[in-house]
Amino acid sequence: MKIADLAGRRVALWGWGREGRAAYSALRARLPSQPLVLFCGASEAADAAALGDALLAIEHDACAQRLSAFDVVVKSPGISPYKPEALEAAAHGTRFVGGTALWFAEHADADGETANAICVTGTKGKSTTSSLLAHLLRAAGLRTALAGNIGVPLLELLNDEADAWAIELSSYQTRDVAASGARPRIAIVTNLHPEHLDWHGSQQRYVEDKLALLTDAKPRIAVLNAADPVLAALHLPDSEVRWYGDEAGWHLRGDALHRGDVFVMDTSALPLPGRHNRSNLCAVLTALEAYGLDAAALAPHAATFQPLPNRLQALGQREGILFVNDSISTTPMATLAALDLYADRPVAVLVGGHDRGLPWDEFAEAMRSRAPKAIITMGHGVASQNGPRIHALLEPVAKQAGFTLEAASDLAEAMRKARAALPDGGVLLLSPGAPSFGMYKDYVARGRHFAELAGFDPDAISGIAGMGIA
Repeated sequence: MKIADLAGRRVALWGWGREGRAAYSALRARLPSQPLVLFCGASEAADAAALGDALLAIEHDACAQRLSAFDVVVKSPGISPYKPEALEAAAHGTRFVGGTALWFAEHADADGETANAICVTGTKGKSTTSSLLAHLLRAAGLRTALAGNIGVPLLELLNDEADAWAIELSSYQTRDVAASGARPRIAIVTNLHPEHLDWHGSQQRYVEDKLALLTDAKPRIAVLNAADPVLAALHLPDSEVRWYGDEAGWHLRGDALHRGDVFVMDTSALPLPGRHNRSNLCAVLTALEAYGLDAAALAPHAATFQPLPNRLQALGQREGILFVNDSISTTPMATLAALDLYADRPVAVLVGGHDRGLPWDEFAEAMRSRAPKAIITMGHGVASQNGPRIHALLEPVAKQAGFTLEAASDLAEAMRKARAALPDGGVLLLSPGAPSFGMYKDYVARGRHFAELAGFDPDAISGIAGMGIA
């Protein structure tokens, strides 16, 4: 569905964050006389009303009855299509689309392919992978867009041109690509672990929605992680599959990067902390090769990549303690990966956040043999936080394994207890394994507060380089 297809139809917007505002601007630019209804919160209504658009009606109650009154609802990604009111409206014929679907429909060629689009998704690593991809595409001399879930909605760049598009997609957006009817040239999937169960409703549906980028959108080339069991079991008859992480393709042997049996370079000095981040480099090089570029020649340019904030970000030392900001960590698996990076040093890790029901049993079991010096669980006494649940699970393990286990109500108290647990120095690691909601607006705000409490300038650690077109 292209934007022009909305002309004369009953159209509503649902959500007024950056994605919602981008959708409004795109629709209004292409359909200046189209009446629109915006469903948004009361706190956002004043901002929308300030536009002075006589053809924009603002409502607050996105109930099933009202949503059912529209032919098409352009929905912001954070709003789940599995909400009861959305499901009921869909059953009555309302079609829900996202800005990602509109962008892909607009950019498909005559054969239905977006020939310069490289999509990136995965439970973890998608932001680093998409940013690194854009960095190396630019090193190849291509005018490249870095957009999508990473922070620049695709519809903000609707009328812009680029040689290549590095597009990060969350699990909230992957079905949009298939819904657009367009076929991406390349799709990278890094891994799959349980996440966003509150939005998707179940782990099975999360996996199905994530994999829709492959199974339904049918990219011409799928770049997949051979080490991920879910991906390794896929059968994709409509796509050429190129694997990374196996010995036939781009892979690591220790810190040594190989293409098949050919040694390419040592990765130990690259600004990609953790083996999982260097695995992301293998994904990017596989995609570049699939795009027709000399990946081996571009690989050394990874040395000038600027790491993303809030992702195993070493802020610096204070009184013998290295402060590491991994606020982006929203699953227990991400916390385990962060702990592996500092396995040879004394570590106090801060865990806990918004409770989405993810299981922590595997994490607790791992702590029997690979526990840090101290674990501080956060959110005690705060509604909807999983710190108390994690704490209860870890209590018997801590007694057996001998690590310190402390409880804290908030980040400030957690950091005080973590400092006390590291009298001789070490690593104070914020890797919550859970979203920030209920205590912070988002993981960025949580990371900024962590930096401030540690004595660092939050403004200096927050920016993501390279977004947009360059």
